Amino acid sequence: MFVVLLTLAEKRAEAPRWMAAHKAWLQQGFDDGVFLASGDLAPQAGGAVVARGLARAAIEARVAADPFVQHGVVRAEIVQIRTTRTAAGLQALLDEAGA
Repeated sequence: MFVVLLTLAEKRAEAPRWMAAHKAWLQQGFDDGVFLASGDLAPQAGGAVVARGLARAAIEARVAADPFVQHGVVRAEIVQIRTTRTAAGLQALLDEAGA
């Protein structure tokens, strides 16, 4: 599992210009079954995405394709968690072999 932290960067004022494309990028991640959750970092510091099911290199490539990343609105940090235990109902977060 990966947590992608999208921290506001130098060109944060350009966020409205790229918002529709960023939202489309997020939707594609959900449609592909890679993104499990997303939301804002409080207070107004950027956003975060929980992802799974791909190797790190594929997650890195997907994050690099985010228009916010491409245009310097956010800086991305990818944190990998080797999930071995979850609360009931969250088994989808357990690591798959090879991911």
